[in-house]
Amino acid sequence: MVILASIAPLLRSPVWWIRGFDFPRLQLAVSGAIALAGFAFYATARLADVSLLLALAAAIALQLRYILPFSPLASKQVLDATTGDGFDCISILIANVLTPNRRCRDLMRQIEAADPDVVLTLESDLWWQQKLQPLEASYPYRCQCPQDNLYGMHLYSKLELIDPEIRFLVEDEIPSITSVIKLRNGARILFYGLHPAPPSPTENSHSTERDGELLMVGKEANRQDKAVIVTGDLNDVAWSDTTLLFRRISELLDPRIGRGMFNSFHAKYWFLRWPLDHLFHSQEFRLCEMRRLGYFGSDHFPIYIKLAYAPDLSHAQQGEDSNSGDHARANTKISEAREAGDE
Repeated sequence: MVILASIAPLLRSPVWWIRGFDFPRLQLAVSGAIALAGFAFYATARLADVSLLLALAAAIALQLRYILPFSPLASKQVLDATTGDGFDCISILIANVLTPNRRCRDLMRQIEAADPDVVLTLESDLWWQQKLQPLEASYPYRCQCPQDNLYGMHLYSKLELIDPEIRFLVEDEIPSITSVIKLRNGARILFYGLHPAPPSPTENSHSTERDGELLMVGKEANRQDKAVIVTGDLNDVAWSDTTLLFRRISELLDPRIGRGMFNSFHAKYWFLRWPLDHLFHSQEFRLCEMRRLGYFGSDHFPIYIKLAYAPDLSHAQQGEDSNSGDHARANTKISEAREAGDE
């Protein structure tokens, strides 16, 4: 099973059950290591046994190739902000609230303790909007899109939002939020909040729509003449083929690289966790702090990130380069997503 699950994602098929094998790479690596150790104890020198041992070892190596960059064993892609440099900072809290969850007070306490500049909630409906209303005293700038289909979205900000916009990039019922945010020093950055639908038997049978929306934003972000932040529950893992392609197309950075996975889902099952809630940013930012917050009844943990705006030091860290093949693949995926969204 470990061998087949390791091979399946290499097919790049958008079918949901194949794309699903992108998620549990850590679990598959651990399972493969256990299986390898157990089988090695009983294996003989027969060709079949040796072949199986080598196949298991190759499967484990393949899984580690994807997940090791998201560990302290790898070099950091985003450099640390140096204390005392006086950078202007922006802090963001991302929380998929799980629409039927009613533990709003627990989330409010975490928001109060973290005191972020920006709060992005996902799956927030009208009930959550009403319960989060006390935030409005401290967060005078807002963009609200309550929905009861698990794709509502709310943006609360202490920093000025300029021309916030709710957009439906691929599917008519799946919103995203785009806004310019004015930092305290007057600099303007472009913010994207996303929550595309996952590939699953109950949502979309293929990953086409999710992949297309992410790559659409990646291409748009790459064309900007200002700093960019893309964040949200992307219903994809940090090491998937699509997310890696997004990073190359957008040239945005992932602060988790060299630090950890920051697994945000599933909050209730420690053995089935992977990073679904993301933040990518352009090279103008350095990392002050990133942490996973506590359980508040949702199937996701909140993620808190504080970034220092340091455009004068942007030359010290670079995103990954793309090639013509990457852009051709992205354009194809975007066209397929638009066609699927029109059906």
